[in-house]
Amino acid sequence: MSQADLCRIYLQALNEGNLENVLSLFVPGAVVSSPLYGIKSVEDFYRELFDDTNQSTTTLLNVFSSNAKTVALHFHYKWRMKNEEVVNFECVDVFKLNSDGNKFEKITIIYDTHPLRAAFDDVKMS
Repeated sequence: MSQADLCRIYLQALNEGNLENVLSLFVPGAVVSSPLYGIKSVEDFYRELFDDTNQSTTTLLNVFSSNAKTVALHFHYKWRMKNEEVVNFECVDVFKLNSDGNKFEKITIIYDTHPLRAAFDDVKMS
């Protein structure tokens, strides 16, 4: 499976809110670094994200890959939070791949939190 295919499967699982499918793409012990949620285990991060989400829709913009076992996924994210607030933003997820290149070891999520910080804080307070 190519790096681009792995990223497309990831976005599909994210859109479906399918925790099991998302986790199947990561090695055990994988870590997420998120500007809103901080550094968490993959399982804790996606469990919390899906709990805070009513619906997500992603639109793939670019996949940047290298032979160094790193791939960056650039996409538009429409996030309907559990309080029905909708935020739209561009996001880049940078994935470190395992030595076989078929699973993610780490994800660093990059985006400007300013446009969605208030809505996120409202969700966390409710």
